Parts: sequence; structure tokens; C-alpha cells
Amino acid sequence: MKTFDDIELRRPVLAQAYLALLAAQPGRPLALFAPRRVGKTFFLDHDLAPGARQAGMLPVYADLWLHKSAPIEALNHALEEALDDLQVPASRAGKLARTPVKKIGVLGASVDLGDEPQRRALPESPALRLDALVTRLAARHKGQILLMLDEVQTLGEAADGVPLVASLRAVLHKRRGEVRAVFTGSSQEGLARLMNTAGAPMYQFAQIIDFPFLDDEFLRLLADHFSKVHPEKALALDDLHQGFSKIGFKPALMRDVVKAMSAEGVTDVSQGLRNYMTSDHQVAVWQALLSSVDTFDQGVLQVIARGEPPMSQATLQALGAIPGSKPTISKVRSSIEKLKRGGFLSKTIAGTHLDDPLLAEFLLQRTTG
Repeated sequence: MKTFDDIELRRPVLAQAYLALLAAQPGRPLALFAPRRVGKTFFLDHDLAPGARQAGMLPVYADLWLHKSAPIEALNHALEEALDDLQVPASRAGKLARTPVKKIGVLGASVDLGDEPQRRALPESPALRLDALVTRLAARHKGQILLMLDEVQTLGEAADGVPLVASLRAVLHKRRGEVRAVFTGSSQEGLARLMNTAGAPMYQFAQIIDFPFLDDEFLRLLADHFSKVHPEKALALDDLHQGFSKIGFKPALMRDVVKAMSAEGVTDVSQGLRNYMTSDHQVAVWQALLSSVDTFDQGVLQVIARGEPPMSQATLQALGAIPGSKPTISKVRSSIEKLKRGGFLSKTIAGTHLDDPLLAEFLLQRTTG
């Protein structure tokens, strides 16, 4: 281990537990819920996918968050790439092995090769294409497929979300002997709407599981490496845990904070967090993030950061100070929905809050300042 960026915590035991659960309930996916940036995607790539391969499965990953406008097309593209990899190997030797031989000369002295293998035509309809791809991929792999769909609540937010979700459920049910599925979701509200709404296509179809945050083992790795870099200094594990909790258990962010502390030689975690939040780089990042939404939306974010009811008369009056805002309950509600879609806000049982607790603190400091 050479740098803080090399510190990673693998969870193969957790991956095996999820795979065993999938095997025990064929046709029923798992939906792993946790806020964004707490390590779900890393777990899929570095723990669940390797475990699936060891079990003879073919893992296929699709990030639906990055393709919000066409989530099923993104899934189909991932399946097509996996099928292409099986049908047309990357190496020349592999391609020759899969290429039909049309004619062989005397004693094999000359070989007339046919065309390199190509994909067969697939249905144009995304729903039918999904079914055909899963079937062909399982047949070519001669084993089960593990679909890993990141940010699955995006399906429900698409313009034609209901038929898309219905198509996915139909394929997973119909091909339950050939395919397993693991979903992730960072929106508790979005997952609930997708999985727990009576009459919805995914109603009670997937088993929703709270994805566990990294524990103190990850923090010990950070502390141990800090001590290797600074033999005369040490980080208190309790302080690291409090800091980790404050930033929402985001491992990449915690790694960056400790890395900055190491560069400055700071051992006080609270001070390290303050330094990180007030650094020119981080302030510029937050300012750029806030500039991506209009002034009224920024005002709504500040209201929610302060913990004030966003649609109260007092809030509407305060928002009225924003030039040209003309706030109404409907306008505030639309702003909140837009900020949710943009990843700024999340809604849980406790209410609507900023997805990034440090951004919330930055907004509070800017308000009081």
C-alpha cells in the first residue's frame, strides 16, 4: 500500500451472503438501498461481480443514473457488449477460432476463412430486445447472468417508466432460471415508489435491503497509513468515526479529508474537516455546483439546510426577497422535485434534506456569514 488512494476495503463475505439469498429465491431481485457515494458501485464491481464469476455466473453492470433519459437502452447496451465479448473475442486468435472455415487446401496448406462472426439481428423494441438479449447471453454463456442495475429508481423517473419497469419485471420473472438481478438505489422515496406502491409493476417484487456502511475497519486502514507517513503522529479512531458519520459515511470523501490532513500534518479530525470545507478547491467545487441551478433553487436549498419548512408562509415570504422570484407553494414544490432529480436533495422518513451534509453546512455558513 503506497498512498491513501490505494486504501480499499473488500467485502467478499457480504457478497456471498447476497448471492446465497439470490439463489434461495429465484426470480426475486435484491434492491440495496443506501445514500449516494457510500460505496455501492465499488461493492458491485469489486466484491459482487468477482463472487458471481467464481460461482460460474456472468455479471453485467449498467449505470442507469448516467442514462436517465433512456435507462432500458443503457441496460440493453450493456447486455449487447457482454454478448459481443462472448461471440467476438478481442484477440485475433479468438476471432479465428470463432470464424467458420469455408475451404481447406491440400494438407491444410491453404485456408479460406469465412466472415468474422457478427451479431444476429435483434428486435427493435427495447422491451423485446431486453428479453432476446438475456436469452441469447445466457445460452452463449451456458450459465446464469447476474444483472447489476445501479440507481434503479431512475427507471421509475423516465418518461415511459411504467411500461419499462413492467418489461423488466416480465423478463426477470420469465427468465428466472437464467438470470438473477441486484438493484441499487440512493433514493428511499424513489425505491419506495417503485417497489412498494400498490399497483406498480415492481410492487413487492424485489427484496429491499439496507446496504451497510463501511465500519471502523476502513478507518483503521486510514489511521494505520497515516501513522506510516507520520511515525510520530496518530489519528484517534473515535474522532475518525465521528468525522465519518458527519460526512455521511462516504469513503472516498473521508479518504480525501485524511489525505489533506496528512499533507498538513494535522491530527485533529474536526480541524481537518474544517480545513477541507474552507479550502479554495472545495469552495470552488460547491460554488460551481450551486451555479448549476438558478437563484430560486439556491434559496430553497438554503431553507432546507436550515431545517425550515419549505412551504410555510414564512418561507414563502423569505423567498420573496429573491429578485423576480414570485414564490408560490407550487413553485417551491417544483423546485424541490428538480433538486431531487439533480441529486441535491433526498427524501426519507425524517423528511427532505440535502444529500451532502457538508454542502448543507457550507450553505449554513454562507447564510450566517
